[in-house]
Amino acid sequence: MSSTSATESREIGNRIVVAGIAAIVLILGITAVLLFINLPDANAFNMRVERLFVENDTLTGNAEIKLLEILAGSGTAFSDTLASYRFVIFVLLIFATALLVAAVAFLVMLIALNRRMGRIERQGIEVNSLLISRDQKSVYLNDFEFKLTDAALETLSVLAEARMDDEVLSGAEIEGVISGRDPSDCDEAAGATRIKRLRDTLGNQLVSELLVKNIARKGYMLAIDKNVIKMV
Repeated sequence: MSSTSATESREIGNRIVVAGIAAIVLILGITAVLLFINLPDANAFNMRVERLFVENDTLTGNAEIKLLEILAGSGTAFSDTLASYRFVIFVLLIFATALLVAAVAFLVMLIALNRRMGRIERQGIEVNSLLISRDQKSVYLNDFEFKLTDAALETLSVLAEARMDDEVLSGAEIEGVISGRDPSDCDEAAGATRIKRLRDTLGNQLVSELLVKNIARKGYMLAIDKNVIKMV
């Protein structure tokens, strides 16, 4: 039931994204049409000059003809300039459309990533397999290999064994199991230090913080399914 609702939510989200991008393109398209419609006609100046020639056929003097030629040249220059402006505006509108679509796409990706990170923080890491190899001093987490120190490997092994027994170990209990002493004779801080060194050895903060859970007033445990743990 939850998977069905999640699928429906994704479909609704995809539809909203597509609708948003389509709306952006439509709005910019309407803006472009209105802008080009309201731009002055490139031949308007030339038409006025031509009208001057037609209505003033008595202008036959050299100076007057020269003036009309200058006006005609100005009209051609104006037409060319306006045509170049139209092209620049067209390119800018395409660029603005691409930027807005990219911004929406990146925003959706960030929202999806934040949601996924939120689920990871709430549920922990989805671990399909955790193989602890004492001989190779390595840990294979979802086929990713981590080289550990002897102390870190020992700490992780203790946590893995406790997880298979559904136990939560305090810092003193972790130190007691590793050192072979009674937990009452061990310091809680010593176990906490071992946990910190394990996390530092794992390196990736996200992996280490979510893999090794700290339960308030109880202790530490591996936040994974006990059935995926293997030790060799």
